[in-house]
Amino acid sequence: MSDRRKAPSVETIDMTMRFGEFTALDAVSIKVEAGSFHALLGENGAGKSTLVKCMMGFYKATDGQMTVNDKEVEIDDPKDAYDLGLGMVYQHFTLVPSLTAAENLVIARADTPAVIDWRKERQRLDSFMASMPFSVPLNRPVHSLAAGEKQKLEILKQLYLGNHFLILDEPTSVLTPSEADEVLGHVHKMTKAGDLTVLMITHKFREVRAFADSVTVLRRGKRVGTGRVADLSNDDMAAMMMGQAEMATPLARSGDTGRTVLSLDHAKAVDRSGTKEISIDALDVRSGEIVGLAGISGNGQVELMEMLTGQRSLLSGSIRVEGTAYHATRSEARQHKVRYLPEEPLLNASAPHMSVADNLALRSFDEDGRLFLDRKGIMQRANALIDDFDIRTQGPRAPIRDLSGGNVQRAALARELSGDVTLLIVSNPCFGLDFSAARAIRDRIMEARNKGAAVLLISEDLDEILELSDRVAVISEGRIAFETPVADADPKALGHFMAGHA
Repeated sequence: MSDRRKAPSVETIDMTMRFGEFTALDAVSIKVEAGSFHALLGENGAGKSTLVKCMMGFYKATDGQMTVNDKEVEIDDPKDAYDLGLGMVYQHFTLVPSLTAAENLVIARADTPAVIDWRKERQRLDSFMASMPFSVPLNRPVHSLAAGEKQKLEILKQLYLGNHFLILDEPTSVLTPSEADEVLGHVHKMTKAGDLTVLMITHKFREVRAFADSVTVLRRGKRVGTGRVADLSNDDMAAMMMGQAEMATPLARSGDTGRTVLSLDHAKAVDRSGTKEISIDALDVRSGEIVGLAGISGNGQVELMEMLTGQRSLLSGSIRVEGTAYHATRSEARQHKVRYLPEEPLLNASAPHMSVADNLALRSFDEDGRLFLDRKGIMQRANALIDDFDIRTQGPRAPIRDLSGGNVQRAALARELSGDVTLLIVSNPCFGLDFSAARAIRDRIMEARNKGAAVLLISEDLDEILELSDRVAVISEGRIAFETPVADADPKALGHFMAGHA
């Protein structure tokens, strides 16, 4: 067993993982030096998750070795990883919301007694927290903590368990920029002090540049590059990820802003808990512009999307499209050329068991009033959209559930952007997508805006908001807390409002 009190070095040597005939990980070697902050980059499907699952014992590698502090180790299951002082902080919180922070820490231990002596445990927790560079309120239930505090607690839990090598899987996906910088800043300080070794999976070059010492890039299951961050540009890292000479250039903004297309006036609805209200006093979107709605998850974005799609009834106020009351019926959406791209389109905008072709036809199959489906026309249209939107599929007859997340997103967007579009409402369009898929989706959204569509972009990714939007609004506690032209937007100020500090 390794010395759990020290930050270890961890190395994989020719690690390989095969699933039948498919090689998900192909002889990948990576060394994370003791006390370093190492970033792991790669598109979806590049092998990042497979690699860390092998390291943590969730998968038994087909071939290859792993060392901890230069000694070869066998990791057959997650307990073996834990015994070696290896821990993982997942993209989504694993805390029990109804329990306090203290209770979450104590029950995470393997030796938690059946009857807990809380006086003894509090002394132990207080001693532990005194040695940490950051803290969280131990007596508060987790559900009352801010996202940044929850992420800190996830990291503290691993340290409390004695793990000094941490794998961070997209650790800032639900944090504001200021929260992300605070959390990663603390982690970075611990690596510099030699108390922690970190391997972080991320898609964000800004975080790599700000906090990582070294980076390794995977592509199609192979290691294609590694090096010190200080010696690499963003173009260098993108080229390794994509196999291209340089990063793709985002589609340029063009055209003029026109009339108001979407208008919300004191629109109120009950939130998902049934105890609070979503109250949008005023929100307008004009033709030829993208309004980005920024906010931390759980602040009313889901309910607002449901209000706009007719899935959540208004208590009062109004939603108007082109000056007309809008209730999001299918006939109204068709009349006003309103299109939607909800979050997680495989669940919310697709019929998973139906073919790609049939999914692409869901909006238009009955437009010509035919009694029977025009199967030939559906297939021809599907083939054209597959080519135009670069939907990577075995063919139009393949079930859409067999496509990758990025290609499901492309298919949903292809369906919604075919024909004339007056209003496009999208929610977290690139969540979980790799670099190339996100670039393609964002370019299509910008293209719709440049053609004169009004676009409401609801996103928890502030970088995405700032890249695409003409105006930025912040939603906090179910209300619009702030609005500004993107040219005047300050990420730190936006993060302040996103965190509810008006």
